Parts: sequence; structure tokens; C-alpha cells
Amino acid sequence: MTLRLYDSAARGVRDFVPLEEGRAGIYLCGLTVQSEPHVGHVRSGVNFDVLRRWMQAAGYDVTFIRNITDIDDRILIKSAEQGRPWYNLAYMMRRELDAAYDALNVLPPTYEPAATGHIPEMVELIDRLIARGHAYPAEDGSGDVYFDVASWPSYGELSGQRIDEMAPAEDADARGKRDPRDFALWKGHKKESEPATAAWPSPWGPGRPGWHVECSAMALKYLGAAFDIHGGGVDLRFPHHENEQAQSRGAGYPFASAWLHNAWITTSGEKMSKSLGNSLLVPAVLERVRAIELRFYLVAAHYRSHVEFSHEALDEAAAGFRRIEGFLERAASLVGEVPVGAWPASFAEAMDDDLGTPAAVAVLYDAVRDGNRAIADGSTERVAELASSARGMLQVLGLDPLDPRWSSQSSAAEGKLSAAVSALVAGLLEQRARARADRDFATADAIRDQLKGAGIELEDTPQGPKWTL
Repeated sequence: MTLRLYDSAARGVRDFVPLEEGRAGIYLCGLTVQSEPHVGHVRSGVNFDVLRRWMQAAGYDVTFIRNITDIDDRILIKSAEQGRPWYNLAYMMRRELDAAYDALNVLPPTYEPAATGHIPEMVELIDRLIARGHAYPAEDGSGDVYFDVASWPSYGELSGQRIDEMAPAEDADARGKRDPRDFALWKGHKKESEPATAAWPSPWGPGRPGWHVECSAMALKYLGAAFDIHGGGVDLRFPHHENEQAQSRGAGYPFASAWLHNAWITTSGEKMSKSLGNSLLVPAVLERVRAIELRFYLVAAHYRSHVEFSHEALDEAAAGFRRIEGFLERAASLVGEVPVGAWPASFAEAMDDDLGTPAAVAVLYDAVRDGNRAIADGSTERVAELASSARGMLQVLGLDPLDPRWSSQSSAAEGKLSAAVSALVAGLLEQRARARADRDFATADAIRDQLKGAGIELEDTPQGPKWTL
């Protein structure tokens, strides 16, 4: 089947037709590294990782660019509040984000450009917009440069808005603007309130780029004047992506052919964010469930559906994944090594239908259910077939527990757990030995029952008690 995706610009699902046969260029708006990543932050990375994996499985050569915004108003404000250099805050939060993506088995992008490494490209793009009559330097001496929204009649087409119904832009001082809806391309350096390190030379004086122009410049550099898919969270559709499209096409570039947006993760009906005080940092969540279980929770929901986060829902997803994992373990014990096999047509149909992961997971559950029945029936050949197919589906979703990427994480965790269990069991066996020596058989039997209730079997041998899980 042909991959069909919901294009926000077209406001509907349409066939994906690559600009170049067999190749796909994807640009994902990455995060502004101002704080530790929470579950809502990483959803976009996980969702678009699944898209990339599915396109690669379909035979596309995918160039995947995901940027980092490491200079921004919010970074300057937070770093000042914390009393440390802005670049130190951005660097440390980027490391936290890298660790979160790595834990969740998000593939590294083809390249991950940082905004501060591409100031010349941004200056060149702004200069081009001025030359084409779509941007202007402020006349108030601030050094600011603005995009002239009125000069671009198509402004608002991505988000489906009329320009005369839009509120003023909020990203710069309105004094130097011709129109309050114009947005900043370059922000002149404010010597009194901003560190000298947060300014770069430009034809309009020292300053730094506006947020929107950063992504346009980086996307154009690494994917060219025209590319296939631009993605990000639904909250970026306006004004960020609207502004990106206007300034990029105003500069004469076709830019993105399609726009994909993932929905929010909410708590109490509101977007999960630091400002609401309800964020759930990834390391804290991983103290409750394993990383592979958190990824399953994020993948099982459709990327365009809002997810109301709760620990109960997370625990339910984790239990569901353990059922899948348990089947593969039982299958391996029965048939030996389970290779990665082909997925059924129903799985491909689900994935081709706007990346329909809920339906795809349902197909996976069907395979697990049928596989457990085959184990009960002793049908070894059928077990091998279904387990292999399950692994194929899980590979596409980035969730194969037999993948070395996950097993290396599990081995480290299981090693620590095994040492802890061994120490606890040894202590109980010592208590049981003392009770038996004192002929307190009731206590000795109670300890045996306690261990058995925890899934630990004891065998008394001439060499002493032996235990197994």
C-alpha cells in the first residue's frame, strides 16, 4: 500500500509522494534546551522515530534532521535566574535530552544541528528577505529586523487563519515594527539586560537570531530548497511553522511539501509543561517503569491523539508490554533463537494509514494471543512463525526486547537486581537455618512459604539449601 499521512497544510490525509524516488527528507523541530526533558517533550522524538523506521522498512533512504535550539529568550531568562552562563545551561540540558532519547531507543538523527552553529546561514537568509522586500530593519536603532507579514499574501495558509484576525506577535518590542503582527528575524543586542556572549555580528549590528529563522536556515542547509516532511508538536503549527513557511517561501524556496504534527500529552486536560508545574521528568518516570515500557506507552497511542497522562495508564501499558515480552520468552525457550520475520499485511495496512500505531499494536496483540495458544497446543512450527512475526512488528516500533539495544539496558539493570535478590535471599536462608537449628520448625516453614510466595523455590540438599526463581 501507499503511505498516507495527515498533512496539516492540506488539512487532510493524502498519499506521500517523495520529491525524489526512493528518498525522503524529514526535518523535525527539536527542543529548546532550557530545562530537563519531561514525557511531553520526548513524545515528538519517539513518534517521528517510528515514522522514520517505517519509511526505512518500506525501502526509503531517509535523511532525518532534528535540530537543537540552544539560544533563545527562555534560555537567557532561565540561565539568569540560575546565575550561570546561558551556554552552560543549554549544554547541560542538551546532555539530559540526549540521555532521554538514548534511553527510549530513539535513533540518532542523520544530523542534529544546533542554532548557534548556523548564525551565518541565518544572516544570509535574513539579508535575502530584505532584498526581496519581505523584511526590514527597525528604524528605532534597536538593531532588530522584522518579517513584513503584509508583504506575504499567503500568510496564514498553513494554520488556516486570516491575517486580519491574528493577534500581534509577542516575540519582540513592537516599537520598531511597521505592523504589530510582524515577527522578529534578528534581535539587536540589549547591552543592559543580556550577556555579551549572546550576540553575534551582523549587517544590522550585534544581536542574535529570532527563533523562527533558526529552523528555516538549518532545514534549508541540510535538506535543500525543497524537502518532503517538516514535523513537530501541534503547538508549533502557529506561529512557529507558519512563520517558517512564510519566510522560507518569501525567500524563494519551496520548502516543505507536507507538515506533520503530533498532539500533546496532557495532565488534567492541560498541556504538560514546566509552567504548569505538572511536568514528569523522564528519569523520574523511569524509576517507575522500564524505558521500553515508557516507549510502548508513547507508541501505542496515535501520534495525532492527545494523551491524558496518568500513572495508572502507564502501569497498564507496562503490563501489556510484559505480556508481549513474556510470549517471546516462552517461545524462545520452546523453539530456540527467534529471528526477526515479516509482519502480516494487516500491520502494514495500519502503519500505512497515517501511521496507525493503535491498530498496528492490536495486530501485534493478536499474534501474541495466537502464539500463546500455539504454545499450549505444542505447535512448535506455529509458535516460531508467530514469534518471528511479532519481532518484525516490534522492530518497526523500536520495541523489540530481543534487540541488543534493549538487552544491554536490561542486562545492566538485571545484574543489579540479581545481586540485590541474592543478598536478601541469603539473609532469609540464614534466619531459616538458625530456626531449624533451634528446632523452631514453624518459623523455618514460614520463611520457606514467604520465599515461595515471592516466586523462589527452595531445595534442601546435603550441601545446603539451593534456591531458584
